[in-house]
Amino acid sequence: MAEPLYVPPNPEPDENIRHSLFGEILDWMLAPLLLLWPMSIAITYLVAKSIANEPFDDALEDRVTVLSQQVRPIGSGIAARLAPGARDILRADDVDSVYYQISGPEGDHLDGDRDLPRPKAGNGDDEARAGKVAFRNDSLHGTPLRIAYTYVSLDPLRQREDARDAPGLALVQVAETLDKRAHLANEIIKGVILPQFIILPVILALVWFALSRGLTPLAVLQERIRARPQDDLSPIDPRQVPEEISPLVGSFNDMLERLAQTIEMQKRFIADAAHQMKTPLAGMRMQSELALRQVDPDEVRRSLEQVAKSSESATRLVNQLLALARAENQPSGGLTFGALDLSRLARETVQDWVQASFAHQIDLGYEPPDEHVTIAANPMMLRELLSNLIDNALRYTPAGGSVTVRVRRDGENALLEVEDTGPGIAPAERARVFERFYRILGSNTQGSGLGLAIVREIAQQHGAEIDIFNNPRSHSTKYPGSLFRLTFPPPVQDADDAI
Repeated sequence: MAEPLYVPPNPEPDENIRHSLFGEILDWMLAPLLLLWPMSIAITYLVAKSIANEPFDDALEDRVTVLSQQVRPIGSGIAARLAPGARDILRADDVDSVYYQISGPEGDHLDGDRDLPRPKAGNGDDEARAGKVAFRNDSLHGTPLRIAYTYVSLDPLRQREDARDAPGLALVQVAETLDKRAHLANEIIKGVILPQFIILPVILALVWFALSRGLTPLAVLQERIRARPQDDLSPIDPRQVPEEISPLVGSFNDMLERLAQTIEMQKRFIADAAHQMKTPLAGMRMQSELALRQVDPDEVRRSLEQVAKSSESATRLVNQLLALARAENQPSGGLTFGALDLSRLARETVQDWVQASFAHQIDLGYEPPDEHVTIAANPMMLRELLSNLIDNALRYTPAGGSVTVRVRRDGENALLEVEDTGPGIAPAERARVFERFYRILGSNTQGSGLGLAIVREIAQQHGAEIDIFNNPRSHSTKYPGSLFRLTFPPPVQDADDAI
């Protein structure tokens, strides 16, 4: 049986790799420095060579000028041969080898080194023919040379500026090797570069020290946060941190504020739930203890019926608490929104509550729109919202009354209305009925006080506005009724669909 092939592990994504802020800043500071340092060495070398050429070129120019003064015509010939002493002086150099050459107008060799190459046309040749000294780089037997040369007019009646047009020009060249120039350039480079080798480590150490000192406030902030008690969610004072991380601290403070609100909401939810659960649980306990003491079967039955009612109330309260927690802890960004036919959802939800309306002896109706009304919503959450509105209307509407669910369109907005013929809600109470566990004084209707809080939470997540009015179709002063109206914004179309 063949052994399974080795499969290397997948590399860790870059976003999961921890990066050092200190290292990144150091990289961005040192990378340009290390890149520019070799460039500065190259530029320094070129500048050093240019500086080293100037004094030696001046000396070559003097030699060519002195040598050209020795060239003069004699009859039909040219006198250009140096005396042995003058030749020794011209070649006197402890480091470089010096060469010279004097050639006639026809290129005939008159004196000096016969192998020294002649200049080519261009590259300063015109200036040399005008009587000026020109320079060029060349080689002799593979040895690089620096050559200074000029042309001497053999017609004494012509001016030097007209010598380029003269028919007879003698060529005078003096050349030397480049050892002294290279040595001087190296000395200049040493004088500039060697201190940099000493300064560069010092710079690196100073940069390291400066970064360490500059990031010290981050370490101090870290220790300050770690030293906080576990329940301390107070914001960090942005005045005690560097200006560069003030936006980060501001975002962190916003997160602490949201976290504190969430924790406070959870604490309040737990406290309210515990308080509200006491009533049905206490009733169940009392009725069960009473049933244990009863002998009469009818009394036992009545006690058990009360236990069943208390159990039903407790179950409904728990379901309402779970629905509210689910609505509050699921932000709109976590909901799945899609195109929803509001009229169809309303009709199906009303059908679910028909049996309950029969039990309350209430006429539950539904008025459909003239056209399909589509909104962007989460079906499960919106069904929960409408169920709570219908349940609230059925509980507060007296027997023989009516509850109507209506869907219609108002311009681009979609309207969902639940209308009842109950006692209504006073204008002063309409803002408070959406608070959890709030009950209107004087109301004898049993309920958890959470239904409208759930409605408000779900409506906010859908971007809907909820308003409460008196029922415009009720003419009773005792039962003015209520009209709950939710206004949904039009669904946002994608850019591709809008084209």
